[in-house]
Amino acid sequence: MTSAHDPRDPGQHLLGPHVVGQRIVVRRLLRGETGPSGGPAMTDLLGVCIAWGDGRCVVQPEDGEPVEIAIGDIVSGKPVPPRPSVRMRVSAREAELHTASLWATVETVPLGEWVLRTDTAPVGRLRRRGNSCLAMGDPGLPFEAAAAAVRQFYDDRGRSPYVQVEAGSPEEDAFVAAGWEVDPTGDAEHRLASLTQVRRLLRAAFEPTSLVADGPRAVATIAGRARGEAAVDGDWIGVHAIEVDPAHRRQGLATAVLGELLEWGAEQGATTVWLHVETDNAPALAWYDGLGLAPHHTCRYLTAPSAASRSPSTR
Repeated sequence: MTSAHDPRDPGQHLLGPHVVGQRIVVRRLLRGETGPSGGPAMTDLLGVCIAWGDGRCVVQPEDGEPVEIAIGDIVSGKPVPPRPSVRMRVSAREAELHTASLWATVETVPLGEWVLRTDTAPVGRLRRRGNSCLAMGDPGLPFEAAAAAVRQFYDDRGRSPYVQVEAGSPEEDAFVAAGWEVDPTGDAEHRLASLTQVRRLLRAAFEPTSLVADGPRAVATIAGRARGEAAVDGDWIGVHAIEVDPAHRRQGLATAVLGELLEWGAEQGATTVWLHVETDNAPALAWYDGLGLAPHHTCRYLTAPSAASRSPSTR
C-alpha cells in the first residue's frame, strides 16, 4: 500500500488512467459503514483495472463480477505484478517429471516421490537429467535410508551415485550435510513459456529443415549443420540438444531448428515449452530471454563423495 494518510481525505494514491489493463490493489471506503476501531470502514480489492474515468474506477477481480468504485472513495492503491501463469505455479518436481519423455531408453524407478533414473543404452556421453535421481519431494524413507537406496541403485548398475535437486532446497541441504558434493560443472535453469508466445517471437528462418518423429519424440536437422531434439509429454514439449556446427553459427540455424520442433509440438497438442540451460551459457540465456522463456527454478547436481570424478556430462 501507499503511505498512510487520513482516510477522510481519499484520492491520494498511485492510480489513474495509466493503470487501465494492469493488475492493481485498491483500498476503498465503505460509505455508511463503521470499522472495528470506530472510524470509517475500509476494504481491499485486488484485480485488473478495466476502466478509469467519469469519477469511477472499475476493477475485475479474479473471480466474480467487475466492481465499480467511486474514485473519491479510494484511500490508497498501486499497481502490482501480474499473477504468475498457471504453468509457472507448478512445483519444481512437477515440472521436472516431464523430463522422462526425452529419452526412450531411460529406466525409472520410484523412491517415494523421488525418481531414480539411468539410461540403459546411452549414445555418447551420459546426460545428467537421464542419469540422476530426481530428489524432489518425500522419498518415503528417512533421509539416510533414501540416500543409501540411491547409492545402491547406481552401484548395482555400475554408475556413479548422482542426484538432481532444486537449488537452495531442503533436499540439497540434507545431501550436503551428508557429505555429498555439488557438481562443479554448474547449475542449470529450468525455463518455460507458452508455446504460442515463443513461436510468435521467433524470427522467420527460411532454412530447409527436416524432421523425423518417432512417437512422442522428434529430431530436426539442417543438412548436417544443425540439429535439435524434442519430446512431448501431455501438453508440454521439452526441447534439448540444439546444436549448431561452429562454422555455421549466427546464420539463424538454431532458430530454424527450434521453429520446426515447436511446429511439430503444436501439432501434437503441446501448449507449454520447456528446456534446461546451463547458468553459465550467456548467449543461450540471452536468446531464451528474448523468446520469453522465463526461469522457473534452478537445478543443482550432487555426487556421492567417492564418485565426484565420474559424474555424467553437463551437456
